[in-house]
Amino acid sequence: MSKKSTLIFILAISALLGLYGLSRGDTVNDEVFMSFRGIGMLDFDEAAAQTTPLEWFDPNIPWWTKLSFHDHPPLVLAVQNIFMKVFSESNFGFRLPSALLGIVSVYLVYLIGRLLYSDSTGIIAASIFGVTLNHLYISRVGMQEAYVIFFLLLASYFFLKSLRDDRYLIWTGTAVGLGLLAKYNAGIIVPIFGTYLLFFKRDYLKNKNLWFGALLAAVIFSPVIIYNIGLYQAVGHFDFQLSYIFGQHPEVWKVAPGKEIGALIDRLQDFAPRLIATNSWLFLAFAGTSVLAFLYGLISRGKEVMVKNSFLIIALLFVAALMLVIGPSYRFLTMLTPFIALVIAVFLDAVRQRFFGDKKNLVYGLFALVLIFEIGYSINNLIRYYPWPNSESFRPWLVSKVRYENYNWGYNQLGAFFERELAGLVPALTFDMRYQFLEKLREQALERGLAAGAESYPAMIVYDGNFDLAGKLWTLNRLHIYHAWPVLSLATYNQYLQEQGSDYYQRIGFKVRYFVAPTNTVLAPETVILQTGERISILNPRGDEAFVVYKKIF
Repeated sequence: MSKKSTLIFILAISALLGLYGLSRGDTVNDEVFMSFRGIGMLDFDEAAAQTTPLEWFDPNIPWWTKLSFHDHPPLVLAVQNIFMKVFSESNFGFRLPSALLGIVSVYLVYLIGRLLYSDSTGIIAASIFGVTLNHLYISRVGMQEAYVIFFLLLASYFFLKSLRDDRYLIWTGTAVGLGLLAKYNAGIIVPIFGTYLLFFKRDYLKNKNLWFGALLAAVIFSPVIIYNIGLYQAVGHFDFQLSYIFGQHPEVWKVAPGKEIGALIDRLQDFAPRLIATNSWLFLAFAGTSVLAFLYGLISRGKEVMVKNSFLIIALLFVAALMLVIGPSYRFLTMLTPFIALVIAVFLDAVRQRFFGDKKNLVYGLFALVLIFEIGYSINNLIRYYPWPNSESFRPWLVSKVRYENYNWGYNQLGAFFERELAGLVPALTFDMRYQFLEKLREQALERGLAAGAESYPAMIVYDGNFDLAGKLWTLNRLHIYHAWPVLSLATYNQYLQEQGSDYYQRIGFKVRYFVAPTNTVLAPETVILQTGERISILNPRGDEAFVVYKKIF
């Protein structure tokens, strides 16, 4: 097989692993807090502990609030908005961009390996990266890290190309700007490039293309800059991330989700266990062996090894340092994966050349076995609904904790139930929203439904029990915010009855009530009155009852 055919085969396998069953896995992680807002490019997600400028200034919302979001730059949400308009408001719709960027990232790893070392190193790195668990995990969810990794690799490729042709510095700046527009963490690429230039290409610091590229990056990132200027002028602090970085402690954000990362010693202690939890043991074994081989090379051929691997060393050190600053959470650790794959590829290619130069079939056979294991490990923990065997004793040999990042609890099935129930229907009755910007969304949803010829349906949804916050946001709150369906918590439902009378809902015209509860919850005695009508069992993919829905027709 030619190198070109091999590369195409690698990309095809990676694409199959990244795209097959992409909708599987419940919406129970931070991807929901991106995709929910991405539906309408709306900086609001029912987070009482982390309110947003839209809530503070409603109804007189300043123009600059449309340029970014209170906690993240806007690019990822904008991309998800476009994809959900084309491919539906669904798991597949908001995850597809991540999967596609993951496939392209495999190709970029190949290009970087070829530029830094050789064609064979690039192919080995792309092969490993394309099938390994940690890369596929982040490519199959709608979080920002898949975008960050893509722009990190794209900027690195352009930067390495610029060392031979300085015109690529302009493209480097473009990639850096877009990376920052995806997430602030992408800014780690700036000290990586700066350090490399300082040690190995100092004359570039005076290159006009470098500074033109930097200006271009700033222009691309300018919506976030303008947003933060407007925010600071209005309330005296920056957005959620920058206010944390600069030591501001706004009264509105006393609770800082995602910032509970512990002291440095805690982060150091968490680093290795979380690497083990999110990668196959074989991948980590190769990574460890490669590092030991590198250290041996440093002792025996110090300067030569250091210079040859300088970019990779600098990149790994800075990204690892970033993990210690922001905390080595599962999704952040994925930023290390492409560089670790390159480290392994350098080692394996060196071993191939030194010990197996004329034994190609043996080399291909052994490497194929490694890739088959990685593919099987990834399928077992990402694509199968539940890993086999489902036992703690098999971690990390066959089972990974990554599966719990979007475990199949049954939220997808609950969402599918309401999608079927409410298809072709529009709410006949709605409740007033607490913000004017939400009122506009309600009116737009009703107008769209009526214009499409939807039938009015006088139904309401009441829920109670131990719901996952993200799962509830996507499965139930989304119906309320973006589609105007009356969705009430049990507490709110009872409050209306106490204030308006026990027949209030029938009196104003509701004809159907859905009461939803997870089966892992012991419901309060007062919910007995809601547990009437048709009992509908919502089963998870394993066949266990995950939720129960009582459909009562008055």
